[in-house]
Amino acid sequence: MKLSLFLTLVIFVFCNSTQAVAQDVDLLLEKIKLPPGFSISLWAKVPDARTLAIGDKGTVFVGSKSAGNVYAITDHHGKRQVRTIASNLKLPSGVAFHQGALYVVAINRILRYDQIEENLDLPPQPTVVIDSFPKESFHGGRFIAFGPDNLLYTSVGAPCDACEADQSRYALISRIMPDGSNYEIFAQGVRNSVGFDWHPETKELWFTDIGRDWLSGSLPPNELNHASSKGMHFGFPYCHGKNILDPKFGAKRGCERSTPPAVELDANVSPMGMRFYAGGMFPPEYKNQIIIAEHGSMNQRTQSGYRLEWVYLENNKVIRKEIFAEGWLENGNAWGRPVDILVMPDGALLVSDDEAGAIYRISYTKS
Repeated sequence: MKLSLFLTLVIFVFCNSTQAVAQDVDLLLEKIKLPPGFSISLWAKVPDARTLAIGDKGTVFVGSKSAGNVYAITDHHGKRQVRTIASNLKLPSGVAFHQGALYVVAINRILRYDQIEENLDLPPQPTVVIDSFPKESFHGGRFIAFGPDNLLYTSVGAPCDACEADQSRYALISRIMPDGSNYEIFAQGVRNSVGFDWHPETKELWFTDIGRDWLSGSLPPNELNHASSKGMHFGFPYCHGKNILDPKFGAKRGCERSTPPAVELDANVSPMGMRFYAGGMFPPEYKNQIIIAEHGSMNQRTQSGYRLEWVYLENNKVIRKEIFAEGWLENGNAWGRPVDILVMPDGALLVSDDEAGAIYRISYTKS
């Protein structure tokens, strides 16, 4: 009886504490500032929520970093269920869905879970697609996604803040066939990209890149880059932003041999997930434009980021950028940190937050 009572109390406390956390997030979301007509709500509670992907049947898959888990969220008429479909993985941050299978990157390995949406309650044992990526944990939370060419692209960050690591293995974006064959480097000089996407019309790759630390409080800028073709070099570790030479490595290469960013982002904002908005819910001016999740500053006295930012293009060139959502940073304290963005079939946005352990839904209603 005593054990039964104890377990009942534990379950009661856990359930009520979980409800309280959800209620707290709902209250905190009232602090988020959005343009007129937009609203934000709590969509799901997911510990350490990082990269997002969606399956053919509408299942939302969520990677994590420190939690070591991969989650699947199903939504039946507004009733959502969060399942843990993989656990005890090392930094399973990146997830991608392709032809019925879920791909998960965990440091040096990419795993494939076949027919995953039909087996959420009893996931299959994964197939190892490739296991030859670097094993370092520094910048080891990789991003993966399938491109319009049906190849799987994977970011590999530098194993340091700033160094001349082997450029055939680090600071790059690579791509492979879905079965792990035909590895090749697509872009180099990329310090740490944790988000990329392809323009809906041109099918060209755009990606965020997090700049190095400790140059100064306002340098270097972070970057949004445009890789229109294979083989481009984006500067790291020699050049930062458009023309800032690295104090240690800059003289070895300079900036003139590197592709400058499409636009410089503010220093220390840590841009991560980015998506082109191809949905139909938002006003027309948002169509085929880029939204970026800025995770927020690290190792800096000046706090910045913790927000969502739109970047507007015209004729494949950036014409302006503006803050879209902010309020996760309050009085110097960050209660939330946006990580990734997913455009849902109805046109709403999902936004993951690894600090609050939450996924939000941003929608638009005409006045």
